[in-house]
Amino acid sequence: MALARARRGETPFNYWPGFVDALSTLVLSVVFLLTVFLVVQFFLSQEVTGKDKALEQLNAKIAQLNDMLSLEKLGKLSLDDQVSQLRAGLASAEAERDRVKGLYEGLAGAGSDAQGRANELNKALDSEKAVSARALAQIEVLNQQISALRRQLAALEEALDASEKRDKESQSRIADLGQRLNVALAQRVQELSRYRSEFFGRLRTILGNRPDIRIVGDRFVFQSEVFFDTGQATLLPEGRAELDKLATALIDLDKQIPSEIAWVLRVDGHTDVRPINSPVFKSNWDLSAARAISVVQYLVSLGVPPQRLVAAGFGEFQPLDTAPTEEAYKRNRRIELKLTER
Repeated sequence: MALARARRGETPFNYWPGFVDALSTLVLSVVFLLTVFLVVQFFLSQEVTGKDKALEQLNAKIAQLNDMLSLEKLGKLSLDDQVSQLRAGLASAEAERDRVKGLYEGLAGAGSDAQGRANELNKALDSEKAVSARALAQIEVLNQQISALRRQLAALEEALDASEKRDKESQSRIADLGQRLNVALAQRVQELSRYRSEFFGRLRTILGNRPDIRIVGDRFVFQSEVFFDTGQATLLPEGRAELDKLATALIDLDKQIPSEIAWVLRVDGHTDVRPINSPVFKSNWDLSAARAISVVQYLVSLGVPPQRLVAAGFGEFQPLDTAPTEEAYKRNRRIELKLTER
């Protein structure tokens, strides 16, 4: 009986403390896991925020480069290609960022895979950093190319300024030469005028005061009847005699006038307005030119230098008198001699 009472007095086994310990351990494990997850989530948020800022800085630098590149016309195509490559790299970086964000959002519903996703994010961030480093290197290369282009532009501007300066100097020299040339020409004209006056004075003395030879302005005018028969271009003996006197004066004049003065004696043939009816000459133009050539050829045969003679035919188109009378027709049929410049 005493043994039975002793056994009834013993305390039964208590499981509650062990259960509490196990439950506390489980709670602490859960809290630890949640703490690890929150820490990982915080660091991932910091990394993503830093990556976004880096991308914004890259975008700002690229926009600045685009503005600078728009001012550089030389090398535009190659620079545009490089900018396109940078944009493609940024597009891939943004795609990678979106993928990282997707991974981050997936972490919220998959705490058990946090460590593996964290490794993937670290690899993605390393890749992003490598892309950013390459982009910065390309930006540095672009800056160097822009500096080189600016130096080339400066050199071109200097060359252009020098060319404009030389052009202004050339224009000044040309203007000065033009003034000198005008002065020289004026002097030559004065000299030729003096010799023309002397020649006309001497020719007037030689030819005498004949009614069929007169002076009109700066020309000696011979009636055609002095040299030719009607409708003919063969010189008459009387005309040859007058041309002999003229040739002597011309030969003397050629010796007096300096060789640098380009003078010529122009022989002009003129007819009246009435049409010619001849098998030899088809028009008055032909007749007037043939008469002028006959005079020139005879002067050359007398020793006058041929380079000092010019033959011209005017036909009936330069009349002295437009009246339809025999007297007017006679005045218009003429040979004119004019000492002028070549």
